[in-house]
Amino acid sequence: MTNPYTAPSRPAPKWARKRYVLPALGFTFFLGIGAGASDAQPNDDAKPAAAKAQPTATVTATMTATAQPEPAPTVTKTVEVEVEITKTVTAQPAADNGNSDDDSNGGGNVYYENCAAARAAGAAPVHRGDPGYGSHLDRDNDGTGCDWG
Repeated sequence: MTNPYTAPSRPAPKWARKRYVLPALGFTFFLGIGAGASDAQPNDDAKPAAAKAQPTATVTATMTATAQPEPAPTVTKTVEVEVEITKTVTAQPAADNGNSDDDSNGGGNVYYENCAAARAAGAAPVHRGDPGYGSHLDRDNDGTGCDWG
């Protein structure tokens, strides 16, 4: 007769077997490593193998120097050229006509449409009272036209 108060025996689940088997295997592995490492002293019975002479191979490379050809002589050709020099003269602006009023367009007969024209003529920056000055060239009204850029 079986005891009614005991639980029926079932096989342990797989995760429970892994819980015991894997650590036991790991312990055994480390125990084996420790046992192998502790035998550091060689046995007196074991004799080292005698060293045996082995043939060696030596490679010798022999090269023959080749003569370098001499470079060809450099030929220089001289050519005479006549040069004609042309001098460009730019007319100077007309002298001030005596009108020194600050609101004038600078006096004289020079007029620049914009700052690009004044720069092209080599007159930029143009100051108040100079030939070619105009209030349209002075954007910040400080008395100097085309002073930027």
